[in-house]
Amino acid sequence: MSILGFFKYTGFFVENMRNFFGLQLSLPILALPLGISFYTFQTLSYTIDVYRRKVNARHHFIPFATYVTMFPQLVAGPIVRYADIDVQLDHRKESLSLFGEGVEVFLMGLAKKVLLANTIGLIWDKIKIMPSSEMSVSLAWIGIIAFTFQIYFDFSAYSDMAVGLGKMFGFDLMRNFDYPYLSKSVTEFWRRWHISLGNWFREYVYIPLGGNKKGIAGQIINLFVVWFLTGLWHGASWNFVYWGLYYGVLLMFEKLFLKKFLDRHPMIGHGYTLIAVIIGWALFEHTDSGSLYAFFAVLFGKGVLWNLTAAYYLRSYGVLFILAILFSTRLPLASAQKIREKVPAAYLFILGGLFLLTLVFLVNESYNPFLYFRF
Repeated sequence: MSILGFFKYTGFFVENMRNFFGLQLSLPILALPLGISFYTFQTLSYTIDVYRRKVNARHHFIPFATYVTMFPQLVAGPIVRYADIDVQLDHRKESLSLFGEGVEVFLMGLAKKVLLANTIGLIWDKIKIMPSSEMSVSLAWIGIIAFTFQIYFDFSAYSDMAVGLGKMFGFDLMRNFDYPYLSKSVTEFWRRWHISLGNWFREYVYIPLGGNKKGIAGQIINLFVVWFLTGLWHGASWNFVYWGLYYGVLLMFEKLFLKKFLDRHPMIGHGYTLIAVIIGWALFEHTDSGSLYAFFAVLFGKGVLWNLTAAYYLRSYGVLFILAILFSTRLPLASAQKIREKVPAAYLFILGGLFLLTLVFLVNESYNPFLYFRF
């Protein structure tokens, strides 16, 4: 934790000491080690599980090093709790069929990253650099909706590729996403999004604080502690703190007032959840306070409602948005599974075509790293 704190939060602390107290502090620019937030949580999981006597301590270096440095999920998850993989480190099974399944999952993740995440991300890349004075309300919404799809396809693609690589080596890594944009409440969204992170905070922070056993007041306090830490885990910037507390407020409000209403009106719940999540991603993406306030001003009505630029983006990328909506649902995977069962040769042909198309896009692209590499 001290290494994570030094590399990730020292600059944030020094900057705030300068801003709030006028202290003349200096600090060399530190490069953030790749994936430090993820493998720090994994080593913490091992330490805590051993301390709780849920698992036995490892006395041999290789199995422990394998757990900590497992390259498929090392830099962006899923976060693997030690108790979930302890047995697999010694008794995993490799097979040709499992290797083939891993290749399929990996390929689908790669295609999701290259064909969907990178492509729709270009829309947000162009819109976010526009001056707020030139941005219409509709264009701001088009941009942040594009980012909403980008971050889902990008992050879930990495998780799929990690799961696929794990299968190739005989490891059964957990699924990290479960179609989160189909959720009918923010509470459900966070059961479906970055599942491994939610499980980690519930197991090692929320439950030890008392969980749901300390009455409403205790639950609310525990909820805010977890979400403050969740925001801070994502980055050393105030926007991540705001983002975490924003979700803390929403989850508290749902727990206290909205649960029954959302259960009775799933369509309204789905619409409300999507809007809440999109606004959350706007908070998440803007690390600079000035650009954050300017973007939110446009998003909520400052400036013209519609302009020719917005019309251009809808006309040019409308089909891409429709595909993004489609691939945020279960339909494509369910259809692929039916084809695989009924016409295996056609399924292999489609898979091969998908691989070739992905290669074509890769050859023509510049370096485009996964978004969660920065965490």
